Amino acid sequence: MSALGLALCAALLFLAGCGGGDGGDGRAGVSGGAASGAAARLLDGSDGADWAAFGRTYGEQHYSPLDEVNRETVSRLGLAWSVDLPLGNSVTGPVAVDGVLYTATGYSVVRAFDAVTGRQLWEYDPEAPEAAGRKLRQGWGSRGIAWWNGKVYTGTQDGRLIAIDAKTGKPLWSQMTVAKDDVRFISGPPRVFDGKVIIGHGGADVGSIRGYVTAYDAETGKQLWRFWTVPGQPGVDDDETTRIAAESWSGEWWKYGGGGTVWNAITYDAELDTIYLGTGNGAPWNHRIRSEGKGDNLFLCSVVAIDAKTGKYKWHYQTTPAEAWDYNASMDMQVATLEIDGAPRKVLLQAPKNGFFYVIDRTNGKLISAEPFAKVTWASKIDLTTGRPVEMPGARYENGAQVELWPGPNGAHNWMPMSLDPRTGITYIPVLEMPGTFDDRGIAMKNWQRTPGNANDTGVNFGLDSDDPTAGTGALVAWDAKTQKEVWRVKIDSFWNGGTMATAGNLVFQGHADGSFNAYDSETGKRLWTFAAGSGVLGPPITYKVNGRQYITVLSGFGTSGALFGEKVARFGWQYRTQPRRILTFVLDGKAGPLPPAAPDHPEPVADPEYRPDPALAEKGAPIYGRRCLVCHGVDVKAAGLAPDLRASPVPQDAATFNEIVRNGALVPNGMPRYEELTDAEMAALRQFIRSQASKFRASAAKN
Repeated sequence: MSALGLALCAALLFLAGCGGGDGGDGRAGVSGGAASGAAARLLDGSDGADWAAFGRTYGEQHYSPLDEVNRETVSRLGLAWSVDLPLGNSVTGPVAVDGVLYTATGYSVVRAFDAVTGRQLWEYDPEAPEAAGRKLRQGWGSRGIAWWNGKVYTGTQDGRLIAIDAKTGKPLWSQMTVAKDDVRFISGPPRVFDGKVIIGHGGADVGSIRGYVTAYDAETGKQLWRFWTVPGQPGVDDDETTRIAAESWSGEWWKYGGGGTVWNAITYDAELDTIYLGTGNGAPWNHRIRSEGKGDNLFLCSVVAIDAKTGKYKWHYQTTPAEAWDYNASMDMQVATLEIDGAPRKVLLQAPKNGFFYVIDRTNGKLISAEPFAKVTWASKIDLTTGRPVEMPGARYENGAQVELWPGPNGAHNWMPMSLDPRTGITYIPVLEMPGTFDDRGIAMKNWQRTPGNANDTGVNFGLDSDDPTAGTGALVAWDAKTQKEVWRVKIDSFWNGGTMATAGNLVFQGHADGSFNAYDSETGKRLWTFAAGSGVLGPPITYKVNGRQYITVLSGFGTSGALFGEKVARFGWQYRTQPRRILTFVLDGKAGPLPPAAPDHPEPVADPEYRPDPALAEKGAPIYGRRCLVCHGVDVKAAGLAPDLRASPVPQDAATFNEIVRNGALVPNGMPRYEELTDAEMAALRQFIRSQASKFRASAAKN
């Protein structure tokens, strides 16, 4: 495989009991005592005063019944307050309870603020980078936090689940949810239900692991149950999943782990007392490696329903059998009751990476309907009789062929959540427009060995280049789940835009990579209001009520796995050190005044008088960069906010400084991993590759 192919191979890897029994109203999510008050805030029919979970409620609808801010009043929406945040991840979905706003930025640094004034009340830093070791090599921090009964819950990069006193910021308990020395890490939000807290993990892109979720007692941290998402080794592992799913695998899949991690999507159904899991890709991606090209490989890329009390399997629906493209089903899932074909149906909705929108009967897992919501070329349709995709010829890149498919491994929808207006059954999807090329040329099928050291290694070569003018753009799509029809579509000239929020004010809110935060008419898609945030807005917005007034909060700052896409996102000029990262809170007639001006900051070339071209050495450094550095520092070393642009840094020019950072871990507290195993020769090749890209940057700048 070419050095460029190896570099691109890593490009999309991140694209990532107490109180049991029914409550007095018959819903399993409502228990007695103080916990019943906590559960009432999380029911889908709650009044909207609080936003107490990642999706506001158990059903993950990202919808609020508040309507003070509406189509007629949104023009009066103004900034109530803002808080500047330090360097690091700032896309976490916050929660708001009883007039207090809670956020987690960087590597799960949790803070509490007065939701009306923005005054900080406390801060808790779990010091996750220092504890993470090699787990720091994948991931960029937390997507969200949870609240329950006076406690805030956060997961950490090193795999801890921590309960924090919501009043004082003091940790109450901490559980290590993964093995200390494996590659698992936490980036997704915990979910709390019926006195329990559940968490999954990531890591299948960089290591041979089996996915699982674990439920803990929300008050004490005691482990209650664990559910594995892929089978282990028959005759050795005797868990329920191995007994059910092993026959859908072939060969010695357990040596590769299998994957199927639950790194993002978990939804609780209080009506049916069921947990739904959205599972991830295979480990490795290549079906011919991990399972000899045979079998559907349950429960990869699936929605899996399990009993919320016991963690026992109920049913599953697999969106992408025998997946080979990173088309995982880790995107958010909404539960609702919608009238379909004249009858009320209890449904689960999901728009996963593969580009089809699924409506599933949540009582039994049977597919009701599935239609493409974006450009799809890997399959012609979903057969409603079998529930399986009808794949296009050649989609599996057989016999050394390369194929371009829509969507690429980034997916047509990624982790940025969609929202559902339960009054209308219309969802609002942040769509990604990007194809990808796939092949496995030069990869040993029978003797494949994963690159060690938490390296990005998928067993597939893929690329992201495309001449299509829509590649690298986005859209906000209103999609009617009842009829499986598009209602409207707003094209967006930016890639990797934020999650959405729908409200009873007939509005949809979404941030964009270009630095705007926007409100749209939910019926027509007309933009009614916009705010210049000064940097990309990726985090999902929330809304809540304090003292009778409706507030809207969103975090600004560009980064996450979207930063790896090079020029497609770097063009906006959101640099790691200079872009503003803020908490932005709005209210009608807000008078906080304009934000300080923040013009885009594009990197400038730095002189390197001692640089000497050495194409052969740079060629050796390209795959090292691709597997170790690309996810944070970007394709072609074009960074976009998650980490410094190394083309504009003097650090690679000095071997001693470069060694101190890369091998000795001088910047671990800032989130820069340590790669102590790299040899002197590998370090030299890596430096040469980076400096060669910097040289091209200087030449291009001089020419232009």
